[in-house]
Amino acid sequence: MSDRARVDVWIWAVRLVKTRAAATEACRGGHVRVNGNPAKASQPVRIGDEVRVRIHGFDRIVIARQLLAKRVGAPAAAAAIEDRSPPRPSAIDSAQVPHRPRGAGRPSSRERREIDRLRGR
Repeated sequence: MSDRARVDVWIWAVRLVKTRAAATEACRGGHVRVNGNPAKASQPVRIGDEVRVRIHGFDRIVIARQLLAKRVGAPAAAAAIEDRSPPRPSAIDSAQVPHRPRGAGRPSSRERREIDRLRGR
């Protein structure tokens, strides 16, 4: 195996994106960075490189531990990366978000002042 692989092929092979075309589009769109620099699809990835991929509004940060040129099974893909992604934010507590029942009509002056106080106005 060579000492480098194309970044679009690699992020597809380790299952960060579903298709090779999606990997290429992510590179073209500027959603892939290798060692902090924007990556073109053909940029090489080497062992130890940090690869950041922005997927669905969240960054996946992985370190290349093994280079893959073909798509492999999930256990092999997990062994090829070291995931350093920050945890995704959990669902917001319903107690923190003011909830107004649907169809309750317009808020009264008192309710409006409470809403403004919650929003910090």
